[in-house]
Order: sequence, then C-alpha cells, then structure tokens
Amino acid sequence: MVCSALLGFAVAASLASVLAEFNPLHHSGPASPYFDAPSQLGISTETPDGCVVDQAAYILRHGSRYPEPGSFAGWQALFNKFQGASYTARGPLAFIPSWTPPIDDPPHEPLFLTSTGAGEAFALGVDLRKRYGFTKGGDGLTVWAASQQRVLDTASYFLHGYLSQGNYLTNTSLNRGTTISLPDSVNFTFANSLTSSNSCPLYPTGDKSALANTFRATYQSNIAKRLNHFLNGLTLNATDIGPMQDLCGFQTEVNGDSRFCDVFQTSEWLDYEYAHDLNYYYGSGPGNPFSATTGFPWLKAVTDLFALGPNKTTPTGTFTPPPLLMSFTHDNNIPPVLSALGLWNESFVSPLSPTHPDPRRHFHASYLVSFFGHIALERLSCGPPMPDMVKHVVGQIVPVPGKGSNTKKFVRVRINNAPVPIPGCTSGPGSSCSLQQFEQYVNVNRAKASGDFVTRCGLQNVKNASSTLNFFTNLPLNSAIQLPLP
Repeated sequence: MVCSALLGFAVAASLASVLAEFNPLHHSGPASPYFDAPSQLGISTETPDGCVVDQAAYILRHGSRYPEPGSFAGWQALFNKFQGASYTARGPLAFIPSWTPPIDDPPHEPLFLTSTGAGEAFALGVDLRKRYGFTKGGDGLTVWAASQQRVLDTASYFLHGYLSQGNYLTNTSLNRGTTISLPDSVNFTFANSLTSSNSCPLYPTGDKSALANTFRATYQSNIAKRLNHFLNGLTLNATDIGPMQDLCGFQTEVNGDSRFCDVFQTSEWLDYEYAHDLNYYYGSGPGNPFSATTGFPWLKAVTDLFALGPNKTTPTGTFTPPPLLMSFTHDNNIPPVLSALGLWNESFVSPLSPTHPDPRRHFHASYLVSFFGHIALERLSCGPPMPDMVKHVVGQIVPVPGKGSNTKKFVRVRINNAPVPIPGCTSGPGSSCSLQQFEQYVNVNRAKASGDFVTRCGLQNVKNASSTLNFFTNLPLNSAIQLPLP
C-alpha cells in the first residue's frame, strides 16, 4: 500500500514538473549548471524538528569547467561550418552567423574550472559552514580531492568559502584549509581512492554506455530536419545537434549566453536528457554490474566513521577526521556511490529502457552529475522538539534539541540537496534511517550486493591489492596542499 502511494506521488510529481515552466538547464545532464534537485517523494529539505546534524559526508563532482578538448573540437567544427558558407538564418537560429565559441584562451581554458565553477564551490563552503556550524572561528579544515587541477581548484575555492573570516596572517596555524590530493586515473591505489573504477580491471567490461548513442540516433536527425527549415543555404545534420545542445549548459556557465537553450523544443530536451541518463546509468551507475563494487569502499568508510561519531578515528587510524568529510572527484565517480547505496534502482523502471523513457524513473543524470552534483550522508542527532514554552534559568543555556544527553542517531541521504529515502528504512525523523539499521543495511545488505572489490575486480593475484578505503584516517604521505587563507 505504501509503495503504491509513493508510486502515485512520483507520477503526479513528474506530471507537475512537466506542466511547470520548462528549464532546459535542469535537463542537460553533465552540462547542467548546479541546481537543487526537486523533491521526488515530498520529503522536506529542512533538518527535522528536534534534530541537528552532528556529522556529514559529501562526495562531489568538481564545479563547472570549460569543455574537454574533444568537445571543444566539436564546437570549433560547428563554428567553421557556420562561417564556411553563405546562407540566411532566421527564427531561433538567427544568431548563429554571429556566434563564436565561448573560449578565448584555447591553450589554457579547456578542462579547467570556470569562474562560475569557482563561485559554486565558494558558495557551497559558505552554505555548509552556516548549515552545520561544525567549525568555530580560527579552526582549519581538511578535505580530500582527486588530483586533476579542476578538482583541486574546486576544493580550494570551497575551503576559501568555508573558512574565510577574520585575519590570521600573524598565526599560520589558524584558519587554514588542507587538501589531501589523491592520485587520479591510476591503477595502483585500488579501493583507497576517489577514482577507484580506474583500479578495477573488469569495470570497463560492464560499461554499456554505448546504448546512449543508439538512442541519440533515434532523434538527432529529426531535430536537424526541423531546424533546417530556418536555414537557406546551410544544412545541419545529426552530428551537429549534440554539440549545439551541449552548448546550452556549457555556454551559460562560461559566459552567460543561453541562446542555444532556446533553439530546441521541450520534447527534444527530454530526449537529450534521457540519452545522458542512459550514458550514466549503464556506464557508471546501476546498469554497470561493477558500479556498486567501486562505490562501496567510500560508503563503508563513511558508515564506519558515523558509527564511531564525530571527531573520532578508527583503532588503526593515524588521523582524526573532521565531522565534515568532503570528497571532491569527477562526474563518473558519483553514480557508483548511488549504486552502492541501492538508490534510484526501482524494480518497476529498472533497468532503464534503451528506447522508451519512463517518466516514473528516479534516475536523472541532471539531478546527480550536474556541475557540482553530489551525494551527501548526514548523521542526525535527535531528541524531543523544543516545546512552545521554555523556562530559562540565569546563566544556564538551554540545550538545543538533538544536542542533549538523551538523543537518538539517524542517517539520511541527500542527492543535490534533495533527501532520498533508504529502501526499507524510513521510520526516523524526516524519513531518515536509524543509525543502527543503516549500519546493518550497509554492512550486510549492500556489502553483499556490491561484492568485495579485490574479488569482483579480478585482483586476487595482484600484490598489495586492497578492498579498503582508509584515506580519511590514514593520510597518504606527501599529498597535502595547505592553503593560506588571509
């Protein structure tokens, strides 16, 4: 009965979202600027009454970047096509004779963080400092990041937003951020990585993301045919459509020009979105049988730290991590954590159809791997809500609900800020899961479903291969980047 009610709510929510004003930037997959995902089951984003978050862990994609060199080559080819013919353009394409690619420093911009991405990271730092109140003035913060420059830069701008207050130039031990840089795209770190799929030799054998290209072939030529009615002397073809749709999100992020967003119809954006859904679902998400395997070590490490509580370390640890665990990585390293958690993989729409989008699906790449997309786990400490009448005794601060001695612990998951329930465990405040049940869910149910990293990846005979992620409590040598924050 509950499942039927939730399904009915999901369908109603999908219909409501279609009827609302359509925003292509919320349907552009990995080219989407960051936005808070809509509530899928009506759960409030507010911390439940009587609760505080005493520990949180985030795994995030870097902020918005300039295009990869391959994508930029596609933009250049499109520009050359627009400039290499004499033609007349009208209607939604009237701007293309004057359009130029939004790159003005080609040797240095592709692949790197944009100013928008820097702003996104800084703003999240400010938001989480205010939201959680974990860090008092003067304290520092350690975060973890994959080692490509755009990821390190995202971590840097986040730290500046999180810690920027006061003036500690005369004391360099205060108000400092430290980024632990973890090797990127290597095969020797195994599970102890923020890019662990690179260390799983069998991972590529489960990648069926080519299904996205098959789906694109069903609609791109039709779009080109429609748009050619607005051109006289120039003919678009199917291969032009992908770069043009990508430019809606990318160019909006780079220089604020959103004219490509107005070129396409709602149904065409929904097809574009679904192609990205197929790419991530079957490439690095639940449709890849090795996805959960590579995402589970991060989930297991966070669960173990939640079981210990904030400001504690494991018995074998050499470092006590902060209550806010920030992991910065790439888009394809976010879906494996979703898979490990067993979320967005409902039986009635899974696996995703390669040909027919189901509006009831929860898996939307735009909600997960947008620029600065993230999965967050929050440990809630909950007590009775504050009563309407509160008595104050001179000199005695009344404890905030959730911070007293008689509290219970719960866990909830946010995906791009929207709370998402743990399957079969929603009886806590705000549809959260009790910490004890969450531990059981991860250590038994999800451990079995995900499998052992070394075994599943075929690494049994590889020296030093490990299924454990321990970088939160055992800092790698020579990997810290300290940021002076004036």
